[in-house]
Amino acid sequence: KMLRTAVHRLTRGGVSLELLGWSKAGSEAVSTAVKAAGVSSLATTASSSSSSSSSFSSASSSRWSTGATVAATAAAATAVAAATTTISLADEAEHGLHPPQYPWSHDGFFSSYDARAIRRGFQVYQQVCAACHSLNQIHYRNLVGVCYTEDEAKELAMDIEVMDGPNDEGEMFERPGKLSDKIPSPYANEEAARFANGGAYPPDLSLITKARHDGQNYVYALLTGYRDPPAGVEVREGLYYNPYFPGGAIAMPEPLGDESADYEGDDTPNNAAQLAKDVVTFLAWAAEPEADDRKLMGTKWLSALALVLVTAVYYKRWKWAPLKSRRVIVDVLN
Repeated sequence: KMLRTAVHRLTRGGVSLELLGWSKAGSEAVSTAVKAAGVSSLATTASSSSSSSSSFSSASSSRWSTGATVAATAAAATAVAAATTTISLADEAEHGLHPPQYPWSHDGFFSSYDARAIRRGFQVYQQVCAACHSLNQIHYRNLVGVCYTEDEAKELAMDIEVMDGPNDEGEMFERPGKLSDKIPSPYANEEAARFANGGAYPPDLSLITKARHDGQNYVYALLTGYRDPPAGVEVREGLYYNPYFPGGAIAMPEPLGDESADYEGDDTPNNAAQLAKDVVTFLAWAAEPEADDRKLMGTKWLSALALVLVTAVYYKRWKWAPLKSRRVIVDVLN
């Protein structure tokens, strides 16, 4: 009854459930449930008035009226429960299943990124993700001092060829990469990326953990959440079922599996879960390379401010203690 009254007041005032953030399927489910609850409520009211007007009727009729009231109330509750379930399923289908919360070691105020995990995650990106996704905001120099030495980063950069120029003759030329160069993109432009991926555009991963709600948990759940579609769910050809992706159907095939990438100089097991964890750690760092420096600076400032606060309180008490503890004697005779 409360749900029906609230929806009635909203719709009477010209407010649509879709304007309040409800999905279209959820709005239709609520309307259906409200109508069912309204019919049941009318039946309840009719049976109650009939019972009150014929109080002199037999006990069997009274028991029948009570049973009708209970049945109508149960029907209304069932309709509301069904509407709630339908709304949840519709919201999940439209926005994707909410990802679980994972304990990332670098999330704490006094915690920092795992340099070894960033290095492994970069290797996973190079061997798997770089085939389709770009990383336009990261340069090779950003890796220096984080997960690679300067010499190692230079060697990585020299493995690529970069179009540069013009030279003295006005012509473009190719040269080996330098630390100042960006991580190369797999495609020259968006049109080429869409053509190679059946119309789907692989997003740039530089800020992916910031561009998605609950980014790190979402990306990890997405990478490890591929499964067969449940009964009654059909996924058209060329798409893959993933409940964490909005709509449930994603054009990217499952990218990670056991031993999909190799860790160079690291004996960490390269199963699918570990690969996903490392690449998400790397992407989280790529979105905020300055996070560790910001936390360190914040800790220094808070420590300094705490010392200043203690000093100020002590100085205030030392300065005002003689004034607050003195006795003033007025000699009225002299």
